[in-house]
Amino acid sequence: MRRIIMNELEIKGDWNITKGKLKQIWASLTDDDLRLDEGLSDELLGRIQKRTGETREAVEKAIKEASANRK
Repeated sequence: MRRIIMNELEIKGDWNITKGKLKQIWASLTDDDLRLDEGLSDELLGRIQKRTGETREAVEKAIKEASANRK
């Protein structure tokens, strides 16, 4: 199984800030696209990928960078 860049707890910590930064990158994303349900990290990545047309790696990188720069 492929390791997600960030574990779910790290993502949930400041997810609202991270969501805002992802919307700045990809304006087409909606709150529904960025809904983080417990245990559904892969689905979240897939939703963002489908909406933006980006590769999984690009989406993972954007989430990691948005989360790292949340302060």
